[in-house]
Amino acid sequence: MPIYNAPLKDMDFILNDVFKAEEFWQSNENLAHLDMATANAILEEMAKFSKNVILDLNRSADESGGAEFNNGVVTTPAGFKDAFNQFARGGWIGLGANEEWGGQGMPKMLTVLADEMIWSTNPSFMLYPLLTVGAGMAINDRASQEQKETYLPKMYTGEWSGTMCLTEPHSGTDLGIIKTKAEPNEDGSYNITGTKIFITSGEHDLCDNIIHLVLAKTPNAPAGSRGISLFIVPKFLVNADGSLGERNAVAAGSIEHKMGIKGSSTCVMNFDGAKGFMVGKENEGLAGMFVMMNYERLSMGIQGVGASEYAYQNAAQYATDRLQGRATTGAKSPEKPADSILVHGDVRRMLLNVRANNEASRAFAVYVGQQLDITKYSTDAEVVRKANDRVALLTPIAKAYLTDTALQATLEAQMCFGGHGYIREWGMEQCIRDLRIAQIYEGTNGVQAIDLIGRKTTKCAGAFIAEYIAEIREFATTLDDQLSIKATTQKVCDELEALTTFIVEQSKLNSDFSNSVAVDYLHAVGLLSFTYMYARISQAAQQKTEVFFQNKLVLAQYFAAKVLPDLAARTQRIHAGAELVMQLPEEYFTAQA
Repeated sequence: MPIYNAPLKDMDFILNDVFKAEEFWQSNENLAHLDMATANAILEEMAKFSKNVILDLNRSADESGGAEFNNGVVTTPAGFKDAFNQFARGGWIGLGANEEWGGQGMPKMLTVLADEMIWSTNPSFMLYPLLTVGAGMAINDRASQEQKETYLPKMYTGEWSGTMCLTEPHSGTDLGIIKTKAEPNEDGSYNITGTKIFITSGEHDLCDNIIHLVLAKTPNAPAGSRGISLFIVPKFLVNADGSLGERNAVAAGSIEHKMGIKGSSTCVMNFDGAKGFMVGKENEGLAGMFVMMNYERLSMGIQGVGASEYAYQNAAQYATDRLQGRATTGAKSPEKPADSILVHGDVRRMLLNVRANNEASRAFAVYVGQQLDITKYSTDAEVVRKANDRVALLTPIAKAYLTDTALQATLEAQMCFGGHGYIREWGMEQCIRDLRIAQIYEGTNGVQAIDLIGRKTTKCAGAFIAEYIAEIREFATTLDDQLSIKATTQKVCDELEALTTFIVEQSKLNSDFSNSVAVDYLHAVGLLSFTYMYARISQAAQQKTEVFFQNKLVLAQYFAAKVLPDLAARTQRIHAGAELVMQLPEEYFTAQA
């Protein structure tokens, strides 16, 4: 059976030693009530819930076929409803939510670690509260006071849940061509008509009401994305006293049969003149929805961290127990029929690759979370501007790089099992199936790369990343000269600076260039970010004598020697340009041999 033990010691190290979380919290009056003792207590409770309540449900939901659909009614897998009720009663849905509406107001740099544990143990379950939290963020940011009062308190208690309804059968990345219509009524409401697909948690039996956030177009709206508005469309209309009224004209037409995350209901939603209520201003709906989508994109990165951590723990345990062959230097366990496969260099290589990814990914997620906290809580306008720019630059990295590297890591963890990794009972093949979607939903990783190289780099002539590199350079000057990661960090900064300059110039000469090299550039910036994280980890670990922390210095060296060389390959591919990518005619791709 799969195992999981929350990496609480590493989480404490990242928060307390690497990012000085308590000092950061105490410096802000809105967070001064929080200390590391409280933070660790929260993480310990989440560790218990994740391991004791939802871990076993992960496999049973997958084995049973997942969520079931019958004539518009969706039934979640056995155990999910009770687990969701426990989750809601524990206050976990509103952990990071606005206290005014019943949330606990915890900072993002803490909630990313709580989220990681749920992603590790049951990603299908995580998607139900995740969409609720995201919808709540959009409502909190854009809705009227009355709408906030009506919906947010019950969403954060888990009495109601939320969704995000964007995609249509003909409209995925290009939301400007959606067909869902919003016809105004005399009472200020709208009749919403259209079909949305791939709607996570669109219908289920976990709570009493589902609050759909729907993108639609009003009559005579401008063409394209400038003509999209955002609407609240509840499954059950809400009476003036807050009680539930009549059923709205929205229903699930079917659920998708998926490769993974089977316990999560992914629905086709039909809106047949359903009553909706505009959120924010007309034709500004996409901006409101992006509040939610950017939150989800960071969450997808955390899904990657969680999956990779789960995979590592199980692979390391298997490698410890599995006896095959002898060490090349002679038997390590002569009293046994064979040595543990941990003595073999290739197995160690794979496990170290996974571990190196996990520790950098976790630190990076917390770093981005801290930047989000700065944008929310700081009163210094210039500090907030820098943090906003950093979040804009790094959100594509968090979403795409953390999930790209996580999938590779889980594949290497699976390989440690040999044939057993391909067998369902060991849990690795489900881990891979469940994780694959993280590279696809909330904007495919290719789209994230295009966003990074376009709007976040060439459009601003590299200003965002120049400021990020300057931050990293400044930090590198504080490192002990004895740490090899210091010189490595300085070198990587030089390389990314030169690479970005090349990209900005080439994009002016060839309109195909940026899109053709976008994924390689995203991975290059990801490697820069991981180098930065290992610089910060190394500085903190150097101050400690315990083996657990000293081992991090070795892992940082491993990253620099064995993982970071991928930067040279990415750079070479970028310099190769777009010509060979775009040279062949379209007919080539459909021509028969």
